[in-house]
Amino acid sequence: MSPVDILTNGPAVRGDDQRLPSPMKAEEWSLLTGVGFARAVLPGEQLFRRGDDAQAMFLVDTGSVRLSFEDGMADKILGPGQYFGELSVFIGQHQRFASAVVETEGVLFEVTAAEFARLLEREPGALSRFMLRSFTYLVTGEQQLMQSLRRRNEDLMQTLDTLRQTRSELSVAQQLVRSDDLTGLANRRGLYRYLDETSRYPLAGKRMALLLIDIDRFKRLNDLSGHLAGDSALRAVADEVRRMAGPLELPCRLGGDEFALVLRVADEGDLANRALGLIAAIRALRLPSLREQHLTVSVGGVFCDDQGGWSIWYSQGDQALYEAKSRGGDRWRLAL
Repeated sequence: MSPVDILTNGPAVRGDDQRLPSPMKAEEWSLLTGVGFARAVLPGEQLFRRGDDAQAMFLVDTGSVRLSFEDGMADKILGPGQYFGELSVFIGQHQRFASAVVETEGVLFEVTAAEFARLLEREPGALSRFMLRSFTYLVTGEQQLMQSLRRRNEDLMQTLDTLRQTRSELSVAQQLVRSDDLTGLANRRGLYRYLDETSRYPLAGKRMALLLIDIDRFKRLNDLSGHLAGDSALRAVADEVRRMAGPLELPCRLGGDEFALVLRVADEGDLANRALGLIAAIRALRLPSLREQHLTVSVGGVFCDDQGGWSIWYSQGDQALYEAKSRGGDRWRLAL
């Protein structure tokens, strides 16, 4: 079977690109091969690369050629009777849209722009009809490509939305794991994570300190006013602890009525001012749900030296807190 007998056969394609090449009539094949240069090709031979200057079109007499478009588009394999690179002779030099590599040994006809122009002068009718069908095919192909790219873009946007939703859900899940349900402050796990990461943030002349905060006579408050009022008191204290925290500082609830505040302070006087300010703010709270109309807290403070660790700092701060409570509460003490 000659190439002319199978000119309308479609290419072997990979993926979802099922476009057929523009059919070439026997007369057109004869005219173009008559002015073309026949060249033998071997598997793996690179005819041109994407981006190269286009100077000729090719007709496949025997063998096959793979066109690779990249950008996620399917490759096309062209066989006997098919052609490619026609824009180089239709519109002149331009950059190739694809790379062409020989798949199987064969013979190609290479037609230059100059030869095509001379042939167009001799056979304007036949070549004009060939060019019209080729342009129609190219336009159809571009429309299909645009539709494909639109679908890919829609799929990509949907994938991005899914990723954003997943990331948001993971962020929420992590936040829930690290935060207290009632107050929204960091829990112990969040505190430990913060302590692990503090080395990333230089103190820049500051000292890290820990305040342990305990609501005075909280059990009595719960017994007199009920657990809902107790929860309201916990949230109110949590809000004041949160307001006291600055950038790179951490407010947290360790459990029950015990809170902690990790601070960055200049010196002992700075720490004392922060502790006294918190005590005063909580003393000024007025909660209608409480039979006792005011809250007080006891605070124990400790400087977090590099030689120590959480268990040591907590133990020292807890001792200072116990001393403040034993003196009637509503005060603070610094661990010595």
